[in-house]
Amino acid sequence: MSPSRPLPPSPNRRTGPRRRLAAALALVAAALLVAPPQQRAQASPSDPAKAEAQWIDRDTVVWKGAERAAAQLEFGEGGAAHRIRLTPGTLTPAERAAYPHLQNFPAFTVDPRDRGLARDAVRNRLIATQQRASDATASDATAAPATTGVQIPGVLDDLYGRAAQHARLGPTFDDAGRPTLSVWAPTARTVALELDGRTVPMRRDDATGVWRARGDAAWTGKPYRYVVRVWAPSVRTFVTNKVTDPYSTALTADSARSLVVDLADPRLAPKGWSRLKKPAAVPLRKARIQELHIRDFSIGDRTSRHPGQYLAFTDGHSDGMRHLKSLAQSGTSHVHLLPAFDGATVPERRGDQQDPARQPGCGLAALPADSGRQQECVGRTAARDAYNWGYDPLHYTVPEGSYASDPDGPRRTTEFRRMVQGLNGAGLRTVMDVVYNHTAAAGQDPKSVLDRIVPGYYHRLLDDGGVATSTCCSGTAPEHTMMGKLVVDSVVTWAKAYKIDGFRFDLMGHHPKANILAVRKALDALTPARDGVDGKSVILYGEGWNFGEAADDARFVQATQRNMAGTGIATFSDRARDAVRGGGPFDQDPRVQGFASGLFTDPNSSPANGDPAAQRSRLLHYQDLIKLGLTGNLADYTFTDTTGRRVKGSDVDYNGAPAGYAAAPGDALAYADAHDNETLYDALAYKLPPGTSPADRARMQVVALATGALSQGPALSQAGTDLLRSKSLDRNSFDSGDWFNALHWNCTDGSGGGDGNGFGRGLPPAADNKDKWPYARPLLADPALRPGCATMGATSAAYRDLLRIHATEPAFALPTTADVQSALSFPLSGTDETPGVITMRLGRLVVVFNATPHRQTQHLPATAGTPYTLHPVQARGADPTVKSASYQATSGTFTVPARTVAVFTRDTGR
Repeated sequence: MSPSRPLPPSPNRRTGPRRRLAAALALVAAALLVAPPQQRAQASPSDPAKAEAQWIDRDTVVWKGAERAAAQLEFGEGGAAHRIRLTPGTLTPAERAAYPHLQNFPAFTVDPRDRGLARDAVRNRLIATQQRASDATASDATAAPATTGVQIPGVLDDLYGRAAQHARLGPTFDDAGRPTLSVWAPTARTVALELDGRTVPMRRDDATGVWRARGDAAWTGKPYRYVVRVWAPSVRTFVTNKVTDPYSTALTADSARSLVVDLADPRLAPKGWSRLKKPAAVPLRKARIQELHIRDFSIGDRTSRHPGQYLAFTDGHSDGMRHLKSLAQSGTSHVHLLPAFDGATVPERRGDQQDPARQPGCGLAALPADSGRQQECVGRTAARDAYNWGYDPLHYTVPEGSYASDPDGPRRTTEFRRMVQGLNGAGLRTVMDVVYNHTAAAGQDPKSVLDRIVPGYYHRLLDDGGVATSTCCSGTAPEHTMMGKLVVDSVVTWAKAYKIDGFRFDLMGHHPKANILAVRKALDALTPARDGVDGKSVILYGEGWNFGEAADDARFVQATQRNMAGTGIATFSDRARDAVRGGGPFDQDPRVQGFASGLFTDPNSSPANGDPAAQRSRLLHYQDLIKLGLTGNLADYTFTDTTGRRVKGSDVDYNGAPAGYAAAPGDALAYADAHDNETLYDALAYKLPPGTSPADRARMQVVALATGALSQGPALSQAGTDLLRSKSLDRNSFDSGDWFNALHWNCTDGSGGGDGNGFGRGLPPAADNKDKWPYARPLLADPALRPGCATMGATSAAYRDLLRIHATEPAFALPTTADVQSALSFPLSGTDETPGVITMRLGRLVVVFNATPHRQTQHLPATAGTPYTLHPVQARGADPTVKSASYQATSGTFTVPARTVAVFTRDTGR
């Protein structure tokens, strides 16, 4: 997710062939046009601040706000400019399909006689001008023309897009170990290589816009940058930028220089890397995923020998690794690492990192649980401490240096690989969170890499030429050919060179669907024999939210929830998430309740919940959303809803959008909490009545987790949620430091004290939480909301029992909608449904989710006479309460304790 913005609400064209019809029309127009011969034109008096003209291919310009009259493009240096003549035209069907957001703006056709000037024009200062009829009068025919800057990504793709198929960028090596360094810079006037303090010329390939320098083996390990002279529209002048390589494979500390490094160099491979044995692959629909931040994992673990580092995952006997192994043994298949590529924010050398606890007056552990002092101390050092979630991309394909024992060189590569080995050895496959939808900066900012090499290309520009920032930051444009190539090339590198087993795409809805499918195709082509990895076993999922300038397929067919159905690439489902927790992520009153937080059955005092009738109605609708979640959010699954109507999943409403959108199990990913928004424990702290006991809070936590753990399709939980993890009510802890984020795997520290679950570590940072402080303060001050070690351990054990049931019962991994329709039902849905209770039949299983504070009986006449018993995992499991669940065969009655999920199996005598 984005660094400074919480999870966006989600209600619910890829660029095609260009130019051919436009070229034919241009020739016809040229035959009819009486135009003066080509000549030099005087430059406009000043450069415009906006770029409202868009040169979408070599034949066509679109100009918002222009008149449908002759216009021109002017380019050149100094006081003289060359002219490209434009005549009013129309977009071809292919152009309209490629640029749907431009089809209502005036279009212009490039004069065929000037078409050959395009390659020179894009390497110069470039403006569009038009002498408008409204600007001139009979007495003044010399009024200054209208001018605007020109956006050029489309014409660059047209002129140089072949680089996507033919160019290998970054450092590449021949069989003799000789490197070639290549960078795509089609608009640059010159590019040179600054290598180890000296300058090496580079040669330009005019067909692709790629600049190359070939060297000898002595270049290996040397630091380098590109020296690029280019027109920069953001500052309206030619600049000479010294920039690291967007395709870097290694970096010096703080990303100051790229390094000439071959990732295939055996010296970078840890022992056993070529023979790495991975846990058995599981299909995406069966994946159970633990989301984890690398620093959170070990920085507070006293038993780790490498706190906060990649190597912490090699500490096999640490508390953290022992816990991960227990999850793996119970059925967790993957660990999802929050972004671990090179970021722009954290100082990588430990000596440069500041610690809030060392600030005057910042003895954090001694401050009151409801104090605002902790967040003040953390805030004073946030810009220079060692913490960030990592959604601030600088170099997409190099491991982040702050997690390495030495950030200055390729050691981070070796240690990242050792981390993968450690996780694989613990029985867990590795997913990497990737953030190709934005960069940390654009323009001439020192933290801007892409935009200082090809200004105005890699980012998505708005109609006025400004960079889109709906992603929170400078949004990229994967719809542009070379940005799309960068995404695919980067993912393939992580899969091949680092043996990553899955990728989670941040804000995937800002990518074209075609781009994500291209990633899938490239991965599927990887084979163990040729590439060392089985690309088909690599799983893909992401955030399919629909918002911003790309919303509703405005620019291309997006990789959103609805559009990705049937692709085998999953999207996070917010439907059941909101139903389980209650309300939405941005409620002004955080006490809005849901299925697992007491709505109607255990109401709190918030007026936002409405009267009892409204609560009951909303709870029953939430139960329909959860039922759909249990099916895998299938659009075509048919069931009886809580009103007694026979409906399909797509008929059920979710904030005005279809609740069911998946075409098959595996299209929707279930979750109750993730790094965004409050942890599940913190959400329940707000929502459950204040007097709810610690034991009951823990039981509701398990009920909430069960809705994902026992669903069809993949499911994800945030690391530590099974241990009641808290971030002291912080809803956006991306920059809140170790104090609010660190995981505490071992409840006690061995001297009678305890780290607890993280609750009561002070008021959460004001920037994102101050409006909730009136609700937070009394909760943080209440010692009853800090669970004891026994309660935390029991919660985790009960959750692991559910994972074991999921892992051992094939019915939880059905492959098709038809299979789910046949095997899964909700027999009491409708008039016999109990508010706060969901009963599901799944093959030979019956699962009862009782979220009420009372023991409940569920009568299923169809099961009468059939023997059922509590599932042996729970019957022999960790939770004594669930063991009192019972079944009466004569009446087909299942009885389940309060706040309990019980799984029954048809008794076959085992």
